[in-house]
Amino acid sequence: MTASGKRRFCIELIKPSHYDDDGYVIQWAKAWVPSNTLSSLYGITLDAIGRKLLGDDVEVALNAYDETNTIIPVRDIIARLTEPGIAGIVCLVGVQSNQFPRALDLARRFRAAGLPVAIGGFHPSGCLAMLPKLPPDLQEALDLGITLYAGEGEGRLHEFYLDALNGRLKPVYNYMSDLPGLDDQPTPYLPEAMVRRYGGSVACFDAGRGCPFQCSFCTIINVQGRKSRYRTADDVERLVRANIAQGIVRFFITDDNFARNKNWEAIFDRLGDLKEETGLPFSIIIQVDTLCHKIKDFIPKAKRAGVARVFIGLENINPDNLMAAKKRQNRITEYRAMLQQWRAQQILTYAGYILGFPADTPEKIAHDIEVIKRELPIDILEFFCLTPLPGSEDHKTLALKGVPMDPDMNIYDLEHVCTGHPLMSKAEWQGIYDKAWELYYSEDHLETLMKRMVVSGNKPERIWAHALQFAGCIRYEKVHPLQGGYFRRKVRTERRSGLPLESPLIFYPRRAWEIASTYGPFAWFALRLWMKCQRIKRDPAAKSYTDLALTPVTDHGEDEHLEMFAHTEAAQAAVAKAHREAEARAKHHKAVSAAE
Repeated sequence: MTASGKRRFCIELIKPSHYDDDGYVIQWAKAWVPSNTLSSLYGITLDAIGRKLLGDDVEVALNAYDETNTIIPVRDIIARLTEPGIAGIVCLVGVQSNQFPRALDLARRFRAAGLPVAIGGFHPSGCLAMLPKLPPDLQEALDLGITLYAGEGEGRLHEFYLDALNGRLKPVYNYMSDLPGLDDQPTPYLPEAMVRRYGGSVACFDAGRGCPFQCSFCTIINVQGRKSRYRTADDVERLVRANIAQGIVRFFITDDNFARNKNWEAIFDRLGDLKEETGLPFSIIIQVDTLCHKIKDFIPKAKRAGVARVFIGLENINPDNLMAAKKRQNRITEYRAMLQQWRAQQILTYAGYILGFPADTPEKIAHDIEVIKRELPIDILEFFCLTPLPGSEDHKTLALKGVPMDPDMNIYDLEHVCTGHPLMSKAEWQGIYDKAWELYYSEDHLETLMKRMVVSGNKPERIWAHALQFAGCIRYEKVHPLQGGYFRRKVRTERRSGLPLESPLIFYPRRAWEIASTYGPFAWFALRLWMKCQRIKRDPAAKSYTDLALTPVTDHGEDEHLEMFAHTEAAQAAVAKAHREAEARAKHHKAVSAAE
């Protein structure tokens, strides 16, 4: 009780990181990718506190941490929640499959102190949504007295908090069959001090959830559903203004596919109006599919709204591989037109590319990467191993068939091989994944990317900066860029359970050598690339640079010159189909014109 007679309740929200191959937490002085789940739950909790949904007689304290950029003060949390008269809950939130081992290690420490603990996120939600019974790791959590939370928090999180406050937590909260609407719901928010812990001070929010497509490797459609649920333009304006008021002007809209958010146009229009009204140079990152350019005015309105970078789920250039993953919406004949339209707006393109489809071999993958470098005007390419993530159709299919999958969830991070392949050994698959980064981010190709920037009226420094982030993180830190950040931290005492705690006499000298041997070569790479960048800027010929990828797309004939359209039977069939559709459209337009 407080002096005023109110009950005291403490909520601790923790977004866990995961372990590297040596068992140390992957953590940075500043992480690159913010957590939308943490932002969403923080905003919902603030709203519940403001509206006194836990009762007029309850005084609530809220603390939040993202372990990718913050050392979790476990002892302080335990001390705070074990004070006399305090009730509290530790919530490990947004837990992905690769983060579950770390989440469980943290949870054990809190449970050993007698604290109530809950774990939520894509791993428990996906498993409860797709599997007939709990996997061993979730059962272990229940056996430890940890509560599992599956589903979303809008409209109901306060009820969970009330159960924790009153000591009546259930073992499982399963809301997977009841996905809430997002209109007029509390909007994602983190205080400025937390946002500043992310590189570039990027705030994030989801403008919508759900995706209509059926990609078999995807967990989104089974955790967030296939129906578009979206925030109103008023909601988005309110959350953007709240961030602008605290000096935050960079935003990541985390919708898995913003182009299929049914309210995209109203949101883009409102953001464009706000940008013009405030005069602030705020910038936005979005994620879309490869057919977004077919939506009328989508790309021009994205530019007006402040979109500076776009992530595109390219996934592969082989139609056989795309069909195997049920990614029917990806048409390789549209890739160049789509990418060139984004380039025309000076918007930087990222593309995801998956390695390990059934028809893949190391030789085919290496060949396809060279084709992409020559023929597609992509700026940044990110590679991933095809991974049967819990919550995906792929994982469910393999589990029901009894196909062996690696039991260690820590490596389900899209950069480790987790299951077998019909044409590649595990070593070959892992090897070509590592090699792919070297192939795409060769210094010759980085020079090409910079020249493409210049001829498009863009700054080659953008490629320089992103090459340091993407190529540098893989090359020098041995970590995928989506798990990257500025300056790696390693805490000796924060090591995976089951691994020995190293002696300070061994750990710290080795860590000093790691820092020197990592950041020395990295600095030389950065300087070398910077000099190349400045040389290209000074070269008058750079403004007239051209190559095959930049050649304008025409309706007919380009398939005769592009290897991407000819190197497999499936690619040839895709081109033939595109021609038939183009001819049908031309006949239709001709008939309409004649009728008029």
